[in-house]
Amino acid sequence: MSKIIAINAGSSSLKFQLFEMPQETVLTKGLVERIGLADSIFTITNLDGTTDTEVVDIPDHTVAVQMLLAKLITNGIVQSLDEIDGVGHRVVHGGEKFNDSVIIDDMVLAEIEELSDLAPLHNPANIIGIHAFHKVLPDIPAIAVFDTAFHQTMPKKSFLYSLPYEFYDKYGIRKYGFHGTSHKYVAERAAELLGRPIENLRLISCHLGNGASIAAIEGGKSIDTSMGFTPLAGVAMGTRSGNIDPALIPFIMEKTGKTVDEVLDILNKQSGMLGVSGLSSDLRDLSTAAEEGDERAIIALEVFANRIHKYIGSYAARMSGVDAIIFTAGIGENDIASRARILHGLEFMGVYWDPALNNVRGKEQFISYPHSPVKVIVIPTNEEVMIARDVVRLAGL
Repeated sequence: MSKIIAINAGSSSLKFQLFEMPQETVLTKGLVERIGLADSIFTITNLDGTTDTEVVDIPDHTVAVQMLLAKLITNGIVQSLDEIDGVGHRVVHGGEKFNDSVIIDDMVLAEIEELSDLAPLHNPANIIGIHAFHKVLPDIPAIAVFDTAFHQTMPKKSFLYSLPYEFYDKYGIRKYGFHGTSHKYVAERAAELLGRPIENLRLISCHLGNGASIAAIEGGKSIDTSMGFTPLAGVAMGTRSGNIDPALIPFIMEKTGKTVDEVLDILNKQSGMLGVSGLSSDLRDLSTAAEEGDERAIIALEVFANRIHKYIGSYAARMSGVDAIIFTAGIGENDIASRARILHGLEFMGVYWDPALNNVRGKEQFISYPHSPVKVIVIPTNEEVMIARDVVRLAGL
């Protein structure tokens, strides 16, 4: 048995889960928020399921890691830090250099830093988390698990933009895709539930949260995905626009006098369901408003479902059929009405779903009729356990 800690570091946050492997038992999990700000919040779940929350100033990630490791001992979750055998770090962008998770050394860290141009909001924060753990636990193996790695199997016809080829050659401008760890997890779990080899399956994975992406997975490999060079592309999301006509950017600049950075900020933070509804990016708020007859809330929900519906049809055509459609992440796992809107009208391609079975939140379940040629499955995602598995695999634990 080994104990593995999975880490997701943000610019001012640190999420963690400690697993006992290979049983994949979660010993503890928690979150450190507002790192570097006054009144930071540290939350940890104990072995008995109770939760401790402490409000204290945490100046940087190194202090957050020190506090986390101290809590593991003082709360009796481990007796000694020697019990921790490995750490896995979520890293958002691996570019074309990483098509799998990798043991972190100085060269890998330098390459992750170099890729920060492609993910300026995420990779630097991930690097901070890596450095913070290395300072405190320098002798245990550390593994980088990339959001983009799963999509490196996409062929050029999927990932190339129809731009001058030199833009790809010189600057790495192409579709990368994201949420890869989640898509990989639910695809493997779907194969288990279907009782079929993943090599024989055509799957469409719908990771639907505040950020959302769709993936076409054939034979266990991603062959296309909706997000692109950045997570802004694809379907409409909570605050992100998804795909738009690129000529709109200079048009908006001209009409409003805003800079390109200001327009990109609008596309990332003020668009999507928030922009259409003018109300909220939270689908629960929009559902309540829609039930009360708010027309723009209704339209926002329809736009969200419509874009996903189109991707499903497109990817089914791309793979010459589909064996299963998967719903995962916050909205995909929990929002009954959104799944119904997305699936409505797909009967022509063999999708027969049961409204009674669809009445499920947050648990694994087939929601298609037994006779449906295309199965529809709700699968709660588990990116953290995928990180732990990769630590065990690569570190030989």
